Amino acid sequence: MFSRSLRRACLQLPSPNVTLPPTFLFPLRAHLTTSTTTTEPKPPESAFNHLPLKQTPTYTIPTPSQPPPLPRKQPHLSTRSPLPPPTNQNLDLLPLLVAQPPHYILAHIHSRPYLLTMGDMLRLPFHMPLAPPGTVLRLNRASMLGSRDYTYRGDPWVDESRFLLRVVVVGVEGEPLRVVEKTKRRNRRVRRVKTKGRFTVLRVSELRVVPEGETVQGKKELEGDELEEDVEALVKE
Repeated sequence: MFSRSLRRACLQLPSPNVTLPPTFLFPLRAHLTTSTTTTEPKPPESAFNHLPLKQTPTYTIPTPSQPPPLPRKQPHLSTRSPLPPPTNQNLDLLPLLVAQPPHYILAHIHSRPYLLTMGDMLRLPFHMPLAPPGTVLRLNRASMLGSRDYTYRGDPWVDESRFLLRVVVVGVEGEPLRVVEKTKRRNRRVRRVKTKGRFTVLRVSELRVVPEGETVQGKKELEGDELEEDVEALVKE
């Protein structure tokens, strides 16, 4: 009798009025498992027999004595046409250059190029104390001589017997007086330096191309090389 009532009590369903325990009685951590479960069946090993084998690449480690060669840099291909070679040897076209005025010249003074034509005014960025106003100078260093259609290039300089370039010293110009303040760090003394630059002004009085076989005759002028040496000696002193 007692066992029958016990089995009946165990099989009796819980009533809807049964209340759940409070939330603080539930465990704080969930029980985790590392076992994985798959729903798809594992394919048989015979299924991989028809797949091609993947070949692993082989790498060779270079020895320290033979480093790997560096990739060569491709040269830059310029789209510009190269400059023509020097025309000092092509003297057949020199009469054509002589017969086509006006001419221009690229003269060099103290290694600075100046593009000059007949009647140009040239203001040098320095003062030439050994050339007072009225002095006639002959510049004998040039790298290019040409006209509208022809160009005579030097290698690197044009022969001075092929051209005649004379300039006249017009005057000397001076810039406004400037006062420059100079001081040192952690020093209250201020030193004021006055500067007033002077520049020699030239005017091209004669420019022509000398044809082959003709010699330049004229009075003795101060040449550019001699004048440059005097100026450099004066600056060193």
